[in-house]
This record gives sequence, structure tokens and C-alpha cells, in this order.
Amino acid sequence: MSLNNLKIGFAITGSFCTFDQIIPVIEELKKQGAIITPIFSEKVQTTDTRYGKADEVVKRIVSICGNTPITNIVEAEPVGPKKLFDVLIVAPATGNFIAKLANGIVDETPVMCAKAHLRNQRPVVIAISTNDALGLNCKNLATLLNTKNIYFVPFRQDDPLAKPNSLVAEYTLLIPTIIEALSGRQIQPLLLCPGAKK
Repeated sequence: MSLNNLKIGFAITGSFCTFDQIIPVIEELKKQGAIITPIFSEKVQTTDTRYGKADEVVKRIVSICGNTPITNIVEAEPVGPKKLFDVLIVAPATGNFIAKLANGIVDETPVMCAKAHLRNQRPVVIAISTNDALGLNCKNLATLLNTKNIYFVPFRQDDPLAKPNSLVAEYTLLIPTIIEALSGRQIQPLLLCPGAKK
């Protein structure tokens, strides 16, 4: 399936340690001709970390995408009525995002985009990255796994002994997941072996 002229909303939430893995994916999507609108959570826009300064991260991603970003709930609301995207990607998706979407708490930009996009029965692709996916957030993950039009990038326990509740998506499988999701299918296998690359 060609991604040329595919309208993608790419929402980025605050799993800062995985930003270096998503940027090459955004670059590849752009290379394949996708029309990408970046979407940033409020934390991503304002939080400087050891992984980079907020304004530099935002500027870099906006530069790659070449489109005006969605940065607040007011800007996110038209995603539904105007049917802005063919597919919405949330990568990385934090535990906070997972919990809010699963429980209908719409007080952040990426969650508003997801809610608005889902009303059109269009696919949302989630690449999870959270330390509590198999802990307090497990029930929320289960809810989204069983929600129509939500698809997950395959994930694994990234450090089963030190962080047994942590799950991280395999970002090299994000584009194949998008392709399957556009056909209404969840890519398989969904659960990857700890330590394995694919």
C-alpha cells in the first residue's frame, strides 16, 4: 500500500526517552509521500529534559513535517468535524495518554485529537511507552486493545527484571502497523519477546 498523499496526524506525548526512535519514522513517512501534521502534548511543548530541550524537539519535528502543528485543544477540535486525517498516530503514547483515552478524559491535545478522529470511525495507531502498562494501567490498556478502530504497534517488556510492568513499542514496526490498520487489521504478532528486535 502506498503512503503517498496519506493524511497523517502524528501525536507525540511525553515519553521523552523514545523521541530518538520516532524521528526516523517521521522522516520515513515523509519520504514515502505522507502529509504529516505534528501534534504535541502540552508537556512535550514545555518540558526540557536530559533528552533535549522542548523548543528544539518541537522545531525539529515541525521542520521534518513541513506543516503547522496542533498544539492545544481548540486547534484539535476540528480534527473530527473536518475529517483532517486518514489515520492518527500516537507515538510515543504514555501511560497518562492511555489512561485518559480509555476513560474519556479529554483535557490534553493528543487525547482530544484521538477522540475527535475516532468519531469518524477512522484508525488510531498507538505506540505504547510506559513503565506501568502491566501495573496500574493494565486495565486501561485492555480497554483500548478491545476498542474498535484502535490498533497497537507490537510491544514488549523492555526490561522484565528491573521494570516488570514496563512496555515499549517496537518503532520499526510502526509503518507496517499503519498499513494493516488502514485495512482494518491489527498487525500480528502483537506481543514480542523481551530482548528480541522483532
